[in-house]
Formats: sequence, C-alpha cells, structure tokens
Amino acid sequence: MDSREKAKLIVKALDDKKGKDIKVIDISEISVIADYFIIADGSNINQVQAMANNVEEVLGKEKVQPKQIEGYRSGNWILMDYHDVIVHIFMEEDRLFYDLERIWRDGKDVSIANL
Repeated sequence: MDSREKAKLIVKALDDKKGKDIKVIDISEISVIADYFIIADGSNINQVQAMANNVEEVLGKEKVQPKQIEGYRSGNWILMDYHDVIVHIFMEEDRLFYDLERIWRDGKDVSIANL
C-alpha cells in the first residue's frame, strides 16, 4: 500500500469518528521523515482515543501496523507513526497551542477530495 492510499484510509477513519478540521500536508519534498502529515482534532479525550483506535483498526485490517504510537494514555496529543504517514490527533486547545500547520507551512496542503 502506498502512502497516498494509506493517507486516504486514515482520513476516512478519522472522519468516521467525527474528527474535526482534518488536514493533510504533503511533506515529501521538504522532509525525509514521511510523505504526509495528517492532523485532526477532537472535542474530548474519549473522542481523540476513539479516532486513534479507528485508525489502528482500519489500517490493521489492511495488515498495516504502526511503527510507534505515543500519547494514547493522556489523549491530549496522540502521534501515530505509520512510516510514510504520520498522524497527529489532538484535543482542540492542544492543536492550537502546538500549531503544527504553521511549523510545516512549507509543505503542500492536500485536498482531502483529491486523495
């Protein structure tokens, strides 16, 4: 499965759990760590954890396992490393504080409709 197909599945999994303000940033030309960053937020810790669980379940059905998952217990910022796609799921206020979109502004915004 290529990174674009993986990103598409992740976006759908986040959307299925009512993830808010889902953004996909193509960082392939500015970083070697991944092809895409996917950023979304939720209203509360239970929703953030449910979003992460759904991503893991959907990709698991496709035999895609994460390299690493961080922050699940606290639920404020869950980072899921799927090698060429990195998923950041935040509580709303934490997303505003860390402002990854600003830090990675040299990346290209990808329209979810075009994934």
